[in-house]
Amino acid sequence: MSTTLTATRTTTAKPWRLTGKARKLTLVLHLASVGSWIGLDVAMAVLVFTAMGSDDPGTKSLSFPALELVTIWPMTISGLTCLVTGVLLAYGSNYGLTKYWWVVVKLGLNLLLSTLVLIALRPGVEEMADQARQPGAVLKATDLIFPPIVSPTLLMVAVVLSVFKPWGRLRRKN
Repeated sequence: MSTTLTATRTTTAKPWRLTGKARKLTLVLHLASVGSWIGLDVAMAVLVFTAMGSDDPGTKSLSFPALELVTIWPMTISGLTCLVTGVLLAYGSNYGLTKYWWVVVKLGLNLLLSTLVLIALRPGVEEMADQARQPGAVLKATDLIFPPIVSPTLLMVAVVLSVFKPWGRLRRKN
């Protein structure tokens, strides 16, 4: 009796990857968005600390409407651009979105900061800007001291994670 072995060839779909110019363009957009986000945080810090350090009511009343202009929507756009390009880079590379701890942490930081801009920062900045438009308003800039400290710190953590890629892979479930 003769047994014939036949090899079956299984074809698996290649995972989608960003290549060449598309990857470079996505990376440039990602880096530009995080750079602009950090820059907006610096502008926010300048305006908040200027308002805190000034005894001039005019300076305080100008700082908060300016803060409204450079924070909420520009930060939201930068954060969402960073999120979308980061997800594209993760899926379009060998790193994946949930394969490595550093990628998951960066994703979490982006989602946290983007959410905080809209949920926590926006109401406070809008309220302070509205108060600043009222003649004779007493303005307390100390209410906004934490965002310009926390946000750039966490964004720099994300930058460090991108460079050093610590902690290795997430465990695979069997």
